[in-house]
Amino acid sequence: MKNVRIFAGLLVAIMSVFTLGSCNNDDDYIWVGYPPLPNALVTVKPIDGGGFYMQLDDSTTMYPVNMNVAPYGDKEVRALVSVREVKPEVEGYSKSVIVNWLDSILTKQAVPYPADGDISEYGDDAIEIVRDWVNIAEDGYLTLRFRTRWGDGGVTHYVNLLTGVNPDDPYEVEFKHNAFGDVNGIMGDALVAFKLSDLPDTEGKTVKLTLKYKSFSGEKSVTFDYCSRKATVSDGTINRAAYSSRVK
Repeated sequence: MKNVRIFAGLLVAIMSVFTLGSCNNDDDYIWVGYPPLPNALVTVKPIDGGGFYMQLDDSTTMYPVNMNVAPYGDKEVRALVSVREVKPEVEGYSKSVIVNWLDSILTKQAVPYPADGDISEYGDDAIEIVRDWVNIAEDGYLTLRFRTRWGDGGVTHYVNLLTGVNPDDPYEVEFKHNAFGDVNGIMGDALVAFKLSDLPDTEGKTVKLTLKYKSFSGEKSVTFDYCSRKATVSDGTINRAAYSSRVK
């Protein structure tokens, strides 16, 4: 089970990050008096030999010259990162960067709609999709910032993305939220990324991906430009205080 920080606003989470996510003594840390703002949303991809690189978008790769150990082991995750571009580029990668800090977000596989139609375990509790630069479909993931109510009892919420919800449109997906009764607290935000590998290959074309969800004011939808994940040359293989460890 992987947890994600829940935000009372993205800045709260940013200001809580003062070091890199990796704790290896071989890494060259950059210590600053306050953390710079994130300037990229990436996919952290481990490579043979224990290192890693970061996928910036569908075609741009970044190699971290000051980190030589994958911070999340052999797991591929989405993450917010603060980086500074440097020269020269490492062969096989688009950019070389210095990583100031890196913080993973909850990364999950999308779930096919069950054959028996029983989706009760995924819940039907309301959320809002927050307008934010991190809301994007890229590199085979749909990354979202969402908002809902969180009580003070420490209940872990369960979020999922269902595929195959519309037989006439394979690129229609649905966000599901199970709060397990924790629906009367204050509003707070969280980030999550869903892997879209179950969707049909767009064969290089950009299509409309429709996200359906239940909001506090009824059913809503939002669309994203989506293109299936491309191989890269490096692929070898608001309100209140923040909460943590409350989403799975």
